[in-house]
Amino acid sequence: MANLKEVRTRIESVQSTRQITSAMKMVAASKLRKAQNAVMTLRPYSNRLNNILDNITASLADDQQSPFSEKREAEKVLMVLISSNKGLCGAFNTNVIKRAKQLIANKYKAQADAGNLQMICAGKKVSEIFAKSPVEVLLSKDDLLDNPSFDDVAALAEEVMQLFLEKKTDKVILIYNQFKNAATQIIQTEDFLPVIPEPTEHQEKEETDYIFEPGRETIVKELVPKILKVQLFKAFLDSFAAEHGARMTAMHQATDNATTLLGELKLAYNKARQAAITNEILEIVSGAEALKG
Repeated sequence: MANLKEVRTRIESVQSTRQITSAMKMVAASKLRKAQNAVMTLRPYSNRLNNILDNITASLADDQQSPFSEKREAEKVLMVLISSNKGLCGAFNTNVIKRAKQLIANKYKAQADAGNLQMICAGKKVSEIFAKSPVEVLLSKDDLLDNPSFDDVAALAEEVMQLFLEKKTDKVILIYNQFKNAATQIIQTEDFLPVIPEPTEHQEKEETDYIFEPGRETIVKELVPKILKVQLFKAFLDSFAAEHGARMTAMHQATDNATTLLGELKLAYNKARQAAITNEILEIVSGAEALKG
């Protein structure tokens, strides 16, 4: 009977766990819908801004470009890592940490060895890991992930841009999870600064016919900071949606695993109970036979 009690206790424990994971799955699914709508709405706007910038800067001379487009030797590098404040979301946080460690060990090893590699961490999971590493954590912005807003993220973007203008860093990269769908998150490593317009295959031949007011150069210098703020905000929204998608998927798998385990435990419980009843019957029959004798 001790075995029966042990199995019954495990069944109750697994049932309780399944209720929790099922509830967490529903909460994550509810938050995912809102986060997904936000990032899907922002993406076309962000892409259009980048296209406008590429078209305008195509014919500008180097001295007319934005100060954020200044190309320098990457002696000082700043990484902006975006993860989450909570766990139970599969490999979501681990992927960001792994990618950052790979870059530190390979591509930016010289900068790290020279003490010229810094980090800005958004998310307690990466903050806790890299707080113990030799790489300097310049800022921890864990509060931005509770409910990402454009104003808060724009303020962070301004701090990063100021570091670049003051030449305290020569290159800024973003590492985050890009949202694809509820089951898929793609780890991204993006160059944030300097801004290097991507060459387009079909540049408009009649660009000189456009009239710019107050002027092409002024527009570029005002447009680039706005684009950078939107780009960083998009990364936060992508990561926010990816987190809820990863958590929903992880909790769905956990609930399925708990259901499978519960079935196995119930089967084991029924077998043990049947064996116990059989033993009791055998004892009764044996006792009756002994009395007859």
